[in-house]
Amino acid sequence: MDWLLYVIYGVPALLLFIWHTRRRRRLEKRSAQVQKVTGSAEPASLHPVIDPARCIGCGSCLKACPEQEHHDVLGIVAGRAVLVSPGDCIGHGACKAACPVEAISLVFGSERRGVDIPLLSPSFESTVPGIFIAGELGGMGLIRNALEQGRQAVEVIAQRRGSGAQALDLIIVGAGPAGFAASLTALSKGMRFVTLEQESLGGSVFQYPRGKLVMTAPATVPLVGKVNFRQTSKETLLKFWQETERKTKVKINYQERVEEIVRDGSTFKVRSNRGQYVAHNVLLAIGRRGTPRKLGVPGEDLSKVVYRLIDPDQYAGQKVLVVGGGDSALEAAASVAEAGSEGVVLSYRGETFDRAKAGNRERIQKAATAGRMRVLMKSQVKHIEPEAVAIEHGEEILTLPNDAVIVSAGGVLPSDFLRRVGISVETKYGTA
Repeated sequence: MDWLLYVIYGVPALLLFIWHTRRRRRLEKRSAQVQKVTGSAEPASLHPVIDPARCIGCGSCLKACPEQEHHDVLGIVAGRAVLVSPGDCIGHGACKAACPVEAISLVFGSERRGVDIPLLSPSFESTVPGIFIAGELGGMGLIRNALEQGRQAVEVIAQRRGSGAQALDLIIVGAGPAGFAASLTALSKGMRFVTLEQESLGGSVFQYPRGKLVMTAPATVPLVGKVNFRQTSKETLLKFWQETERKTKVKINYQERVEEIVRDGSTFKVRSNRGQYVAHNVLLAIGRRGTPRKLGVPGEDLSKVVYRLIDPDQYAGQKVLVVGGGDSALEAAASVAEAGSEGVVLSYRGETFDRAKAGNRERIQKAATAGRMRVLMKSQVKHIEPEAVAIEHGEEILTLPNDAVIVSAGGVLPSDFLRRVGISVETKYGTA
């Protein structure tokens, strides 16, 4: 009878072991291949660092990562978890919570590329008491995180309402995901507040190219409830926010740019291009894009030069130059090429697109292979003319016919503005 028990229990166990071993080998092989192609990419925001001495290779982090179904962000190499595609990590942080042995830390920046982060308390208060920061400016680029931080910061501020009829409870600067959630929270709590936005509702989302898919996750927003977007377009998300703005009647002052914040006793004086406000607290939800970084070359002031792509279709039939090597530049170049431009040139000063996601690099490769795009690595724009551009490439100066230029070289982080206000900023090089 013993042999029968071995057959009944031993054979299934052996088959399960063989299946698991083969599956694990396939995973490790795929992970190593992805790491070879994308492992040199730089993570854009918050990302995991895995301690190989503590990691047991259980794969819990892979299962927890919401992006894993779209990209191999995490993998298993040599029996340990590894961030195999840093450029595709967008800072969910679910991997850290899922790790049973606490082998994962969440950090900003890397040894090669530092990231400026304002110093904040757990309640999102800066080093200037009464001034709070939420969303992308604090390092959290994920829409869900921004929504949650905007709500949580105002809940803290609501408990600190000052006295005096002359001062507002709160001034919210910015109407992106964090600022919009903050405004709805303040409205739900009956606070005296004003929201100032220098452009349009949506912040950085508004600046995405038309039709770009926005990845987000469920979040709870006051006066709305649970927002359960998993994958949606820019237009759908903005329409939802606009309908929410209309239904709740939350007031946002558009085209109003904050120029100065000064402490005045127990309050702050906030001066904008339209007037001056006094409040007990200020919430900065202004993002990290700041002022677009310019090339500093002759002809950059021509009307054909822009610093973000809104509608790729407007460039149909035109010769377009895109400058930059990050995701925004690659997305712009690929979108314009796919929209039927007469020809796209992508110019980047670096050797590789090490800051871009794998999907965007694939789009660029596909467009270049199809002849719709010319990619010039290790190149720099020298000057821009009404009907041409001059680009230094190697030892050559190329003069190319051109109808439009899109500069996607990032933004100048508002660090100077923060320091003038008195907020301490720290550069993180792979540290929490």
